[in-house]
Amino acid sequence: MIAKICKFNNIVDTKYTDIGLLILRLSIGGMMLFCHGWGKLSGFSELSTKFPDPLGVGSALSLSLAIGAEVFCSIAIILGVGTRLATIPLIITMLVAAFMVHGDDPWAKKEFALLYLFPFLALLFTGPGRYALCIPFCRKD
Repeated sequence: MIAKICKFNNIVDTKYTDIGLLILRLSIGGMMLFCHGWGKLSGFSELSTKFPDPLGVGSALSLSLAIGAEVFCSIAIILGVGTRLATIPLIITMLVAAFMVHGDDPWAKKEFALLYLFPFLALLFTGPGRYALCIPFCRKD
């Protein structure tokens, strides 16, 4: 009897974990895409001359790198395609935003980038979950 209950709990836990990862991917990817990336992409011409250049590669290239992460990697995360790989540019972007762009700012400015950083770190370690358009070899089951 206890073995049946434990087996049922494992099935339910796995199902809910996968649903939780889907919710995480859709929410964090969607917020990054629509609240940050889309505005940068649509305002590229105005922003390209005044965007922060913390890496010393020029404003336009810094903006392009941020757009690449915030738009294209966010779409990949939402879809669950190459999720672990797609988190890496976003993690780097959030670290740069928190500690280089807002390095001298008060904690409240850094906190916002860090609040995006941690879900991306979680997805790096967990992967997309079962409900993703993942290449077959990236699944554990």
